[in-house]
Amino acid sequence: MPYSARDDQSQVRVRLEAVAVLGLLDYCQAGGAELASSDALVYEAARNPYPVRRAHAEAVLSDASAHQPLTPSVESRADDLVTAGLRPLDALHLASAEAIGAEYLCTCDDQLPRRGRVLATIPLRVVSPVELTKELGL
Repeated sequence: MPYSARDDQSQVRVRLEAVAVLGLLDYCQAGGAELASSDALVYEAARNPYPVRRAHAEAVLSDASAHQPLTPSVESRADDLVTAGLRPLDALHLASAEAIGAEYLCTCDDQLPRRGRVLATIPLRVVSPVELTKELGL
């Protein structure tokens, strides 16, 4: 299966995001921040068609210090977020981050930060990896 444009490392933006993600993971492993997982993230990782990437994502998620299961309240909040315009999986990610009390929801998705910043109901910042590295001073 060919890579999509989102995977094209010849694009500076894609390379920057990849480096930022690796830096953030190192920061979490060093104890600078806690990494949280959710059933939505586990589901998404399991759907990755690239075996090496899927295994890496699953390994990273297994090291998370907290995990948010899919609960009726998370599902209900996600339904509200879908009604407000988010895609279903994005809504589950945002609802899970809110439920676990995360400070940040970091995503490479271009649409989620724009919509999530408006819809988040707790002091949750929806940011790109590059934005988060800047905010954390990495």
